[in-house]
Amino acid sequence: MSHNELTLDVNELTVSYGGLLAVSGASINVAPGEVVGLIGPNGAGKTSLIDAITGFTSSRGRIAVDGVSVTGLSAHRRTRLGLSRTFQSVELFDDLTVSENLLVAASDPTWWSPLIHMIAPNFGRGNGAMDVEWALDAVGLSAFGESLPTSLSHGQRRLIGVARALVRRPKVILLDEPAAGLDTQESKLLGIRIKEIAATGIGVLLVDHDMGLVLSTCDRISVLNFGEIIAVGTPVEIRNNKLVLQAYLGTARSET
Repeated sequence: MSHNELTLDVNELTVSYGGLLAVSGASINVAPGEVVGLIGPNGAGKTSLIDAITGFTSSRGRIAVDGVSVTGLSAHRRTRLGLSRTFQSVELFDDLTVSENLLVAASDPTWWSPLIHMIAPNFGRGNGAMDVEWALDAVGLSAFGESLPTSLSHGQRRLIGVARALVRRPKVILLDEPAAGLDTQESKLLGIRIKEIAATGIGVLLVDHDMGLVLSTCDRISVLNFGEIIAVGTPVEIRNNKLVLQAYLGTARSET
C-alpha cells in the first residue's frame, strides 16, 4: 500500500522533554477501515506518541493524514483535517445533555460566531445534530442523547468519550486507554463498537493495556518500548514474539 493510501502515516517521530527522550524515531501507519493497536509497558511512551501525532506536544518527524501533511500544524488544524482522539480522562459537562456535550465537540467557533447566532440562532445546527445522532449510534447509545452524563455508567461515559471524538466524522481516530476501568463485558462491547466504527472506513489507532481487547480487535499491532517500536505484526505474531514478552516481563517505568 502506498503512503497516499494511508489514512494515518507517521514516520520517524521523535519526542523529547528536556534531556528525556520519550519517543525515538517511531513509525506507525493506519489504513482506512483498519484497527491498529499500539501497546507497550508503562513508560514506553505511548501517550507521548499520541500527543505528538495529534499536535498536543512538539515533535520531530513526518505526519500525514489521508496523504496530506499535518507536520507542524496546531492540534485544532489537525482536527479539521480529519485527525481525532480521545483522552484517558473523560471530562463531560454534567449540566449538559449527552447530545449537547457532543454538539460542543462538533462546533468550530470563530470570533464572528456570536454575531451569527444573534441573527440566526439555528444557523449550522442541522449538520451538527445529524453528526451527533450518527456518533451516538456508532457507539450504541442513541437512546441516551437527552440524558445527563451523571445518569450514565462508567462504561457508558467511556463510550460517550469515543462518540465525542467521532462527531466531526474524522478520517482517523486515536483511542487512548478507552477500556480503562471497564469490566470484561463492557470491554467486549467496546471492542465490537470499535470494529463497527472501522467498518465505516475510519482508521483506528487503539492504545490500551487490556490485552484481551487489543488482541481480539486489532488487525495489526505495534509494540513500543522505551520510545522505540520493537515489533509490528498480527495479534498472533505479537503474542508469540520473544522481544514483546521480554519487554512486558522486564522492569517497568512510570508512563510518560
